[in-house]
Amino acid sequence: MKKLLSFILMVSFFFAPLKGEKNKIGDLPAQYRKWLKEEVIYIISAVEKDVFLMLDKNRERNTFIEAFWKQRDPTPSSAENEFKTEHYRRINYANRYLGRSVPKPGWKTDRGRIYIILGEPREKVTYAGKQAIYPCEVWWYQVDKKLGLPPGFNLVFFQDGGSGEFRLYSPLADGPQKLLSTYSGDPIDYNAAYKVLLDTEPTLAQVSLSLIPGEERVGLGRPSLSSDTLIQKIEESPQRQQKDLYAKKFLEYKDLVEVEYTANYMDSDSLVKLTKHVSGVHFVHYVVELPKLSVDSYEDKHYFTLRLNGTVADSKGKIIYQYEKTIAHEFAQNKLSEISLKPFNLHDMFPLIPGNYKLSVLIRNETSKEFTSFERDLFIPQDDSSVQMTSLLLGYNTGWMDTDQKKMRPFQLGSYRIFCQPNRIFAKADNLAAAFQIHGLSLESRERAELRFTFFKDNEEFRTITKNIREYPDSTNFLQQFPLNDFPPAFYSLRVSLMDNGRELLSEREKFAVTYLSSIPRPWIHSRALPDIENSVYSYIIGTQLYNSGKIVEARNYLEKAFQKKPDSVVYGLLLARIYMIFNEYEKTKAVLLPFLNQPEPEYEILFLMGKTHQKLGELNKAVNTFDRAISLHGLNTNLLNLIGECYLQLGEKKEALMAWEKSLELNADQPQIKSKAEALKK
Repeated sequence: MKKLLSFILMVSFFFAPLKGEKNKIGDLPAQYRKWLKEEVIYIISAVEKDVFLMLDKNRERNTFIEAFWKQRDPTPSSAENEFKTEHYRRINYANRYLGRSVPKPGWKTDRGRIYIILGEPREKVTYAGKQAIYPCEVWWYQVDKKLGLPPGFNLVFFQDGGSGEFRLYSPLADGPQKLLSTYSGDPIDYNAAYKVLLDTEPTLAQVSLSLIPGEERVGLGRPSLSSDTLIQKIEESPQRQQKDLYAKKFLEYKDLVEVEYTANYMDSDSLVKLTKHVSGVHFVHYVVELPKLSVDSYEDKHYFTLRLNGTVADSKGKIIYQYEKTIAHEFAQNKLSEISLKPFNLHDMFPLIPGNYKLSVLIRNETSKEFTSFERDLFIPQDDSSVQMTSLLLGYNTGWMDTDQKKMRPFQLGSYRIFCQPNRIFAKADNLAAAFQIHGLSLESRERAELRFTFFKDNEEFRTITKNIREYPDSTNFLQQFPLNDFPPAFYSLRVSLMDNGRELLSEREKFAVTYLSSIPRPWIHSRALPDIENSVYSYIIGTQLYNSGKIVEARNYLEKAFQKKPDSVVYGLLLARIYMIFNEYEKTKAVLLPFLNQPEPEYEILFLMGKTHQKLGELNKAVNTFDRAISLHGLNTNLLNLIGECYLQLGEKKEALMAWEKSLELNADQPQIKSKAEALKK
């Protein structure tokens, strides 16, 4: 039986625990201890707190505090952060008015905590000087539904026993009897206490069993559990409404991006897919979606510049490939008006050799000093004869690429270009485009194999369509479109199965959603056309990845191919020369490097490798001259001086060798081997 493999793509970062040593709050400098324990204690999330405690430098802490407030700023484009201003106003109010007559600051009291979290109540009723009830206050709130709370509710504060702090009242834990100063009945008979309170203060009695209007007499006099749930949700509401991904990113990238970026994390979404070109080269395709993109303006022009850095590391953490790209756009006012209402999508792709990897992509907006990033775990299987199927790519539109042009674009499968978004949300007016690849299917199997498309709605089978593979014009790249006009709004998944004689060989599944909206604003896309597969750049990238993976023989083949196509490339030549040096093929090294020596100012590494090549070939005078040229162009360093000393010693010129080594020791005295060699020459 054939071994069946599929491309696997896994998300790992968002579920990974935070790594690092946490400081104790008590060890923090006073200003940061106060910020954490007093100023933001009710609104900071557990993740944000953990990240803050992992910071060691005050500069990092200051930048994090700036980022903390920026994440909560309702109007980032204005000079004032209204959330921060209001938060500190609430703290000041609590300390001034809600801590009176108690031996603690107002922010520590129950009323102070609620006031800081929810702000000023819509209404406040005070019960004081009553003979039958203890002093208490009823606060009425109407809040935004985004908080995840009822639209309207009451909160009750009372002085337990008639003195001291006003405590937050719990219908279940306290009950009406706690509000009555003269109640002498059964302490667990809520209904009896309720009736007494109803005779004394009917309005207060209504909220004594439930803080939520409409539930006053739920349970025949027993307090409603929903009130205690409400209190818990209120105290958790600042954390629930705040995304703390920025804090994780801050911790991860604080040493990698400039300080001015770390406080400005951009929300983003991403999607990564893997394909295999007909040439056998595997490609990683990805899209990063920014809900909004900050631009700058000068006169009547608008512009932005994005700096993209990508790294691919193997399972041991060794980087096998890294790259940097710059994306710059300039456009007029009419274009800005058009795109300001749309998200921005950045599409990109690159070749990758088989293996297990972690992809990390960092994007910086140099215009606004913002950054975002994403990470994925990738698995690309080794090429063999087994049947393989890529994961499903779901798109909202398609395009036809003329294969005669031989150009390639991200999310292109053969002649099909798929327009997709990371969220995979579709309108009923859309056609769902499902694209994927199947590799290794024999001609015999192709004649009888079928594709079964099964839709699941809310995890229940909704629709199944079966097609014979012979119906498709491409034997590797498959595209099937489905009108969604009769799909009710819901969450769906699509399972595509490769069937042979009624037996499932492979399957892939992908989730999507159909919305109630009649249309969805689709993004404006940056997607560059890439050279055709015969371009030397692909051989160079693959050769570099193989070289960094320690697969030198395979790397040599690809880099020779790249250099043959582009012999004037210094970058290609340098890496190929290094490989020839590994194999002790110095004449080939010399042949690769020699043309670059004719440049007015050859790169340092060209001169360094050529000098070592001359030395290995016994051309010692040429080696010394090449090293001298490197010094004159790029300055002194111990490596060059030590090699010059070795060459002079081999030539029998001990005085010159000693001079070179003594000069090297002047630059760095901590060279025991060179010091021993110099001492030996002095004897």
